[in-house]
Amino acid sequence: MIQQIEVTLKPKNRGFHLITDEVLNQLPNLPKKGLIHIFIKHTSAGLTINENADPTVREDFEMMMNKIVPENDPDYKHTFEGPDDMPAHIKSSLMGSNISIPITHHQLNTGTWQGIYLCEFRNSGGARKIVVTITGD
Repeated sequence: MIQQIEVTLKPKNRGFHLITDEVLNQLPNLPKKGLIHIFIKHTSAGLTINENADPTVREDFEMMMNKIVPENDPDYKHTFEGPDDMPAHIKSSLMGSNISIPITHHQLNTGTWQGIYLCEFRNSGGARKIVVTITGD
């Protein structure tokens, strides 16, 4: 069985946001075992899996990404969409555009403290679309 669903995420402020429940609430029941693949259809946001309990982890991610890829670097050539645009493209490539998670007993088989993050790198990114592909028996 293969299912594919396009999910629209609510607009989020710039930063790292737990979206596990928002995604799961828009999906059909998961198979007993399988794999879920999630792909974001944007070049200025990303996806990752990380700490789901302490919100300061998400704040530290934002702080560190801004240190690694600062805005207003005088060497950027792609600047006509604002000072957050080119850094957002670079951050998106660094974080990645997709994740895969095993499904076991009809649930995501993540670690105790793991959650799905939307990494929003634009100040006003708007609603984001993801494609979720579910395979399993």
